[in-house]
Amino acid sequence: MSLIKKKKNQLLLLVSVFVIATCGLIYELIAGTLASYLLGDSVTQFSTIIGIYLFSMGIGSYLSKFIKVNLLSWFIQIEILVGVVGGVSSTILFIAFEHASGFHVILYSLIILTGTLVGLEIPLLMRILKDEFDFSELVSKVFTFDYIGALFASILFPLFMVPYMGLLKTSYFFGLLNIVVAIVLCFTFESAIKYLRFLRIQAFIATLLLLIGFVFAEQIQTYTESMSFNENIIFSKSSPYQRIILTSDKGVTKLYLNNNLQFSSADEYRYHEALVHPGLSRISNPKNILILGGGDGLAVREVLKYPTVDSITLVDLDSSVTALFKHSELLQALNNHSLTNPKLHVINTDAFSWLKQNHRIFDFIIIDFPDPSNFSVGKLYTTSFYKEIKKALSPTGAFVVQSTSPFVARKSFWCVNNTMQSVGFKTLAYHLYVPSFGEWGYVMGFYNLSPTPYFLPDKLKYYDESRYAEMTSFPKDMACVPTEINKLNNQILIHYFEDEWGKVQ
Repeated sequence: MSLIKKKKNQLLLLVSVFVIATCGLIYELIAGTLASYLLGDSVTQFSTIIGIYLFSMGIGSYLSKFIKVNLLSWFIQIEILVGVVGGVSSTILFIAFEHASGFHVILYSLIILTGTLVGLEIPLLMRILKDEFDFSELVSKVFTFDYIGALFASILFPLFMVPYMGLLKTSYFFGLLNIVVAIVLCFTFESAIKYLRFLRIQAFIATLLLLIGFVFAEQIQTYTESMSFNENIIFSKSSPYQRIILTSDKGVTKLYLNNNLQFSSADEYRYHEALVHPGLSRISNPKNILILGGGDGLAVREVLKYPTVDSITLVDLDSSVTALFKHSELLQALNNHSLTNPKLHVINTDAFSWLKQNHRIFDFIIIDFPDPSNFSVGKLYTTSFYKEIKKALSPTGAFVVQSTSPFVARKSFWCVNNTMQSVGFKTLAYHLYVPSFGEWGYVMGFYNLSPTPYFLPDKLKYYDESRYAEMTSFPKDMACVPTEINKLNNQILIHYFEDEWGKVQ
């Protein structure tokens, strides 16, 4: 073999390390992301999956010592298996979530299988290359390409693959990359490969299978999601932050984020009127309003009913949500074109980070975040966050927080109230019945609040001042209970929320 050809073959095998590392980490990230979409609590899901995946790689590395002969053939065989298992894993998990009672067993079995196969690859490749380099150079080169591949995957996955391809296409695409490595090796080292024809047939079938999956990924995604919903899905998209699904059935539109219902057009007016008007109506001459979350524009719609309002700032993390509700005719009709109103300024960024940089003062602040079901959202219910609210709130102003169900999650609800009080706010808790959610609660924070409204818009569908006394009265089974304070370093609210909602699921 000529020196040039030898160098090319060495480089090809090292590039294989890069592809292996990239694909392996992508499969791990897909499993973690999909589990957080379907099961919630992204920190727990990612932590568990990463631990099991790395442990399985260790098993694979150990098992590699039992492969004594035909190392290159075994390596190609494993590449094909990794490509197929990794490529179809997300499809299997989406289907299994709706139909299989033991979803966790299937999830962890796929992770263990994928991790074990990936763990076999690098030790085998190092043994294949051991005669090509000195040991120290071999270790250096292999792990350099391995870590570069991992870095490439960790950047590529959230910035490009998820928002532009989605989880299913990403799985199939990287499965195909594994198969491409196998095919290239089959043709480059054909004289050194045993069972060459058998491996080529496998690679061809695997390529065909994954290509079909890649081409029809959107249809597969639509089919798997349609099994989870009783309504017709009219829009679905994976943003860098969440899975967005809109359904429509019998004239009712619903928004789901990561499979969690956010609103139903049949009764969202109850939720949003209760969110906005009990507090905003008690602010004298409100001009500057801040809304954190609420990218659907429905809270903005209610705020725009106040003629004194000059400026509304909406800070929502996900530009995909605000763009959807800004441009869809169906959703524009629902939010009354609020996201195109000249009084509104939309900022797509993290609310916590934005508040730290903010220097403006607001008369009324609406906090309409998802429930505190994971640590990334839970930070937005902590003392640290409410201290930032204090800096942004006018001394005569108020703010309101959607605070989950005081009936289902009583300790969670009062934890929000008690946490707000701990940073110096007076609070007013209130609740109402929303058919889509059941009994739902809010907590208002302020220094001084008028006992009567200064102005209340006409023709509201649900809220009027006669509801106020009813909403601020709590029966015994929802009355205030003592709780710990939700701080950034303990996130006790997440534990309350998981415990209480877990009992009804």
